[in-house]
Amino acid sequence: MLARIYRPTRTAMQSGRAGTRRWVLEFAPTTPRRIEPLMGWTSSDDTTQQIHLTFDTREEAVAYARANGIPHQVVAPKESRRKRKAYSDNFAFDRKEPWTH
Repeated sequence: MLARIYRPTRTAMQSGRAGTRRWVLEFAPTTPRRIEPLMGWTSSDDTTQQIHLTFDTREEAVAYARANGIPHQVVAPKESRRKRKAYSDNFAFDRKEPWTH
């Protein structure tokens, strides 16, 4: 029952950073999901997949896992590099590519 500790990334539909500052502890699935034949829903016997714990810091999440004897794996977050742009850069004299419609 391996746990994964990570910081979630923003979805493609988000422009802000809401929900990406906290650390999450989730358990890896121990049994594969299967398709229920009557309705076609996916199901699983593994109830640990429903556990989703959040922590303010990575250290808190690791301390919780160690205190409860949970083997864990920490996934480091990939920081995005954001380019600072201003509207006036569209009309700069030394622009690299021509501005067209």
